[in-house]
Amino acid sequence: MKINWSAVLTGFVVTLALGFISGLIYTGSTATGVLSYWGVIGILGGLAAGYVVGGPMGSGATHGGLATVLGSVVVLVIAAFTTLLFGGLVPTLGVIVFGALIIAFHAIPGALGGALGSWLKNRRAAPEAVGTRA
Repeated sequence: MKINWSAVLTGFVVTLALGFISGLIYTGSTATGVLSYWGVIGILGGLAAGYVVGGPMGSGATHGGLATVLGSVVVLVIAAFTTLLFGGLVPTLGVIVFGALIIAFHAIPGALGGALGSWLKNRRAAPEAVGTRA
């Protein structure tokens, strides 16, 4: 399978933007509130990648999963770096371990969103029968 990097980059940007926005909104809130939105971020990032790539649903799922995982890795690196700067070493290790577990789970909604996006792009209405009657 050939990877369409523009589709992956689109999904990556959407995932990254939503990750930053949710990080700014939910700073200091409970962890359960933050964890309830990881699926939404993954689905929307995967949806963007799958819609751009089109084609079969399997291709959209691959691109969606890849885009959300790449976006999640970047957000994790930035979160770990800022935690190291302002929190110390022990909280940083916790962020890295917890983030690595979450990255594995980001691929699932990303793949679902990618499959949905490629399906939406390729969905076609049944052509109308146009003609004359004899």
